Amino acid sequence: MTEHTSDLLRLLSSRGYIHQMTDATALDALAAKQIVPGYIGFDPTAPSLHVGSLVQIMMLRRMQQAGHKPIVLMGGGTGKVGDPSFKDEARRLMTGDTIASNIASIKTVFERFLTIGDGPTDAVMLDNADWLDKLEYIPFLRDIGQHFSVNRMLSFDSVKLRLDREQSLSFLEFNYMILQAYDFLELSRRNACRLQMGGSDQWGNIVNGVELARRVDGTEVYGLTTPLITTADGGKMGKTMAGAVWLNAEQLSAYDYWQFWRNTDDRDVGRFMRLFTDLPLDEIARFESLSGAEINEAKKILADAATAMCRGEDAARDAAETARKTFEEGSGGDALPSHSVGSDSIGIVDALIALGLAASKGEARRLITGGGARIDGEKVDSEAAMVTLGDQPVKISAGKKNHGLLTR
Repeated sequence: MTEHTSDLLRLLSSRGYIHQMTDATALDALAAKQIVPGYIGFDPTAPSLHVGSLVQIMMLRRMQQAGHKPIVLMGGGTGKVGDPSFKDEARRLMTGDTIASNIASIKTVFERFLTIGDGPTDAVMLDNADWLDKLEYIPFLRDIGQHFSVNRMLSFDSVKLRLDREQSLSFLEFNYMILQAYDFLELSRRNACRLQMGGSDQWGNIVNGVELARRVDGTEVYGLTTPLITTADGGKMGKTMAGAVWLNAEQLSAYDYWQFWRNTDDRDVGRFMRLFTDLPLDEIARFESLSGAEINEAKKILADAATAMCRGEDAARDAAETARKTFEEGSGGDALPSHSVGSDSIGIVDALIALGLAASKGEARRLITGGGARIDGEKVDSEAAMVTLGDQPVKISAGKKNHGLLTR
């Protein structure tokens, strides 16, 4: 491991965030002598970010912990275009009202991870629509477009893969990387921003911004990317059979969020603790040495810490208690997902779908056929089975780990 002199790179390196840097030595020296403003951009494609964005949010948190200034850049402007990076097709274009609504919703999550304010290391939240919406096309082409080689843009993996598959890449999307590079130039001018961070798929876009700032203003800025975060079995981080693991409470209950972390593969526990919690490294090393039943306790600690950071201490405590009641006592808990039927009975297939335990009737039927569906702990033998409701909630289970409550 490279020996860094700055607290920033030492912290990022020790916890596993660094994949590539444009000039590690110069960035290290800069971070050792001054407060470095650094940014990450987030496009508002939904009302909430999901766990796939969490490593980037944690990078901003680490910046602040190391005494530097995080900049959260909301893509109110670029969100009108859509990032083509490693997408099979163009994103659906959103209205201005949808973008504004999504940004307002997403902002609430950052308040849990960062100290936002006017101090030298307080985080700030900006919107690139503030400058992108005002651009004039001809001056932009003349002043900025001249610095981009189409030949080189075509060589970036994010573009090349789309073209190799003979999938359409619109001119609108092709502009995205120029706009992202321009964001870095604007932030360098407006906020003395010297660092852009992002996932490994953003390397080409980040390099463009570094080079643009140098060519246009003669300013030295830097780029840093994180490795692609996959699970031990090779899956994509944050993708589950039930869908995306959303950060906002409105999109996913605290119990389901806690349960996602509790279900971490044994091999991922230490790595996820380093990336997604503030637990000390020596404590994490001790957890990594555990096995068997003991590693399950470590998973609960990971779930508690990750949930408390995103949803608050009370939500984490309630989720953990619900899990304990569900798995240790065999009873339900207040934080389990619930659904009010409005009648005295409901078919088991419809019940599984209503509680989000199955995404479709086909999936619900396969779950029943495989013996994975239960009503109050009793295995369901037929997809025609009915759930009868009385005064007490009825617990519906899909496998050993997913549960919900039905009420009348």
